[in-house]
Amino acid sequence: MTTTTPTPSTGPTPPSATALRSSTLAGAVLAAFLGAGLLSCGWLMAQGSFQWLPGKLASNEDILHGELTHRVAKELAKAPLPEHAAQLERGGSWLLLGDTGPRVRQGCDGWLFLSDELTINRNAAENAAAKAGQVIALRDALQARGIALLVSVVPDKSRIAASALCGLPRPASLAQRAQHWADSLTMAGVQVLNLTEALQPLGAPAYLRLDTHWSEVGTQAAAQTIAARVKAMGIEPAPNRGFDVSKQALAPRAGDLVRLAGLDWLEARLQPAAERVQASVIKEQAQAVDSLDDLFGDDNLPNVALIGTSFSRNSNFVGFLQQALAAPVGNFAKDGGEFYGAARAYFSSAAFTQTPPKLVIWEIPERDLQTSPGPAIIVKP
Repeated sequence: MTTTTPTPSTGPTPPSATALRSSTLAGAVLAAFLGAGLLSCGWLMAQGSFQWLPGKLASNEDILHGELTHRVAKELAKAPLPEHAAQLERGGSWLLLGDTGPRVRQGCDGWLFLSDELTINRNAAENAAAKAGQVIALRDALQARGIALLVSVVPDKSRIAASALCGLPRPASLAQRAQHWADSLTMAGVQVLNLTEALQPLGAPAYLRLDTHWSEVGTQAAAQTIAARVKAMGIEPAPNRGFDVSKQALAPRAGDLVRLAGLDWLEARLQPAAERVQASVIKEQAQAVDSLDDLFGDDNLPNVALIGTSFSRNSNFVGFLQQALAAPVGNFAKDGGEFYGAARAYFSSAAFTQTPPKLVIWEIPERDLQTSPGPAIIVKP
């Protein structure tokens, strides 16, 4: 007699009694969480601050690559429940796993880096060429008005502080990014400085450990290099002034990378080890004034204007630049302005049209060179 082995059942395994009892509770918790999230997003939109569309109309390419939906998701993330849930997730991931999230990468010895510096941008070459074209067009527009332009490219922190990456990968294709872009401007006759040469010998100390920006060691070197180029261009910054520099006591300095990692809400002892900085105080020396015309006249206004990003607003860059130029500088840089922000705002402002400078210094971070190009920069007549 032949024994037949039963064929194993391919049907789903019935849920256990425990699973059946807990499924109702799990479903109720999920429904409550989704409902709370919906109410939280509704509250955000009711406040009137929610923006469905970006400031400029999205292109077809932006829509196809999900830029529009990404923008909506970022806006919805500002609702109370998602925001607090994200804080808890970020804090828990850091405390349990040492994870700094998608926007920040950890090197060694407590160094943090912005992940944007380590990312290869979509259409990088085309974007860089488009931005170089914008700079050349701006140079031509300013030149027609008798105004000179000097472009200063600030190299990535991950380039200069490479010794602190400790295995954190920086794509090889980025090695010549800053120099190639600067070379394309030089070939077009634009005055441009790649500040890599000034900062590379300083190494990691040229930048802050927990921040995307340069340190005072870096800003001093950059300011002196820019001042030397201005002199070589034959431009005389005015009015001539002296500046006094003094040092404050060592004090903790909050790093923007800690904030970008979502860890700034934690107690200080639970955050990455704080950085202590001895900041400088730079003051213009008092000048003798013979009349109110000397004090308030146009001759007393700076003939050098600075546009750029938060690099120009950190670590006393403007102060050291003024000291190196022996003249005050009109600072029109913008935090978060990226490539275009400060330029578009300044050249359409009364400050430019009513009191045009002799020289515009444009500070541009390397990491912005290959990002998606924005609208044209219009120089208001």
